[in-house]
Amino acid sequence: MDRDTLLSLWEAHKDERWPHVESLQEGPLMTLDTVISGCVVYALESPEGLDAQRLGIIEDCVADLDSLTGELGADCQPYFHRLRRLGSLLLASRRTN
Repeated sequence: MDRDTLLSLWEAHKDERWPHVESLQEGPLMTLDTVISGCVVYALESPEGLDAQRLGIIEDCVADLDSLTGELGADCQPYFHRLRRLGSLLLASRRTN
Protein backbone atom coordinates (compact mmCIF):
# COMPACT_ATOMS: atom_id res chain seq x y z
CA MET A 1 0.00 0.00 0.00
CA ASP A 2 1.26 3.45 -0.87
CA ARG A 3 0.73 5.11 2.50
CA ASP A 4 1.38 8.63 1.19
CA THR A 5 -1.21 8.27 -1.56
CA LEU A 6 -3.73 6.82 0.89
CA LEU A 7 -3.09 9.63 3.38
CA SER A 8 -3.38 12.34 0.72
CA LEU A 9 -6.59 10.91 -0.69
CA TRP A 10 -7.98 10.44 2.82
CA GLU A 11 -7.26 14.08 3.73
CA ALA A 12 -9.13 15.23 0.63
CA HIS A 13 -12.03 12.87 1.30
CA LYS A 14 -12.60 13.72 4.93
CA ASP A 15 -12.60 17.44 4.14
CA GLU A 16 -15.24 17.02 1.42
CA ARG A 17 -18.91 17.58 2.15
CA TRP A 18 -21.39 14.76 1.67
CA PRO A 19 -22.89 15.12 -1.81
CA HIS A 20 -26.59 15.67 -2.40
CA VAL A 21 -27.87 12.20 -3.30
CA GLU A 22 -31.43 12.09 -4.61
CA SER A 23 -32.13 8.39 -4.42
CA LEU A 24 -32.92 5.49 -2.16
CA GLN A 25 -29.23 4.60 -2.30
CA GLU A 26 -28.27 7.40 0.07
CA GLY A 27 -28.53 5.21 3.20
CA PRO A 28 -26.47 2.34 1.80
CA LEU A 29 -23.93 4.80 0.38
CA MET A 30 -23.57 6.44 3.79
CA THR A 31 -22.94 3.03 5.32
CA LEU A 32 -20.28 2.23 2.70
CA ASP A 33 -18.64 5.59 3.33
CA THR A 34 -18.58 4.93 7.07
CA VAL A 35 -17.15 1.42 6.73
CA ILE A 36 -14.45 2.33 4.21
CA SER A 37 -13.53 5.46 6.16
CA GLY A 38 -13.20 3.47 9.36
CA CYS A 39 -10.91 0.98 7.64
CA VAL A 40 -8.78 3.80 6.23
CA VAL A 41 -8.32 5.26 9.72
CA TYR A 42 -7.52 1.82 11.10
CA ALA A 43 -4.99 1.13 8.33
CA LEU A 44 -3.27 4.48 8.87
CA GLU A 45 -3.10 4.09 12.65
CA SER A 46 -2.31 0.39 12.88
CA PRO A 47 1.25 -0.78 12.25
CA GLU A 48 0.04 -4.24 11.22
CA GLY A 49 -2.47 -2.92 8.67
CA LEU A 50 -5.78 -4.53 7.83
CA ASP A 51 -6.51 -8.12 8.67
CA ALA A 52 -8.14 -10.58 6.27
CA GLN A 53 -11.62 -9.95 7.69
CA ARG A 54 -11.42 -6.19 7.14
CA LEU A 55 -10.00 -6.69 3.65
CA GLY A 56 -12.95 -8.95 2.85
CA ILE A 57 -15.35 -6.28 4.08
CA ILE A 58 -13.62 -3.64 1.93
CA GLU A 59 -13.83 -5.93 -1.09
CA ASP A 60 -17.60 -6.23 -0.55
CA CYS A 61 -17.90 -2.46 -0.07
CA VAL A 62 -16.10 -1.72 -3.34
CA ALA A 63 -18.40 -4.15 -5.18
CA ASP A 64 -21.44 -2.52 -3.58
CA LEU A 65 -20.19 0.93 -4.58
CA ASP A 66 -19.88 -0.25 -8.15
CA SER A 67 -23.49 -1.39 -8.17
CA LEU A 68 -24.93 1.67 -6.42
CA THR A 69 -23.17 4.59 -8.05
CA GLY A 70 -23.80 4.03 -11.75
CA GLU A 71 -27.02 6.02 -11.83
CA LEU A 72 -26.00 8.87 -9.52
CA GLY A 73 -25.76 12.40 -10.85
CA ALA A 74 -22.48 13.72 -12.18
CA ASP A 75 -22.12 16.03 -9.17
CA CYS A 76 -21.95 12.98 -6.85
CA GLN A 77 -19.50 10.96 -8.90
CA PRO A 78 -16.21 12.56 -7.71
CA TYR A 79 -17.04 11.85 -4.05
CA PHE A 80 -17.82 8.19 -4.63
CA HIS A 81 -15.01 7.72 -7.14
CA ARG A 82 -12.58 8.90 -4.45
CA LEU A 83 -14.23 6.59 -1.88
CA ARG A 84 -13.86 3.67 -4.29
CA ARG A 85 -10.21 4.58 -4.85
CA LEU A 86 -9.62 4.58 -1.09
CA GLY A 87 -11.11 1.09 -0.93
CA SER A 88 -8.98 -0.06 -3.84
CA LEU A 89 -5.81 1.25 -2.18
CA LEU A 90 -6.69 -0.69 0.95
CA LEU A 91 -7.21 -3.83 -1.12
CA ALA A 92 -3.83 -3.30 -2.76
CA SER A 93 -2.29 -3.73 0.70
CA ARG A 94 -3.33 -7.39 0.50
CA ARG A 95 -0.84 -7.87 -2.31
CA THR A 96 2.01 -5.89 -0.72
CA ASN A 97 1.87 -7.11 2.90
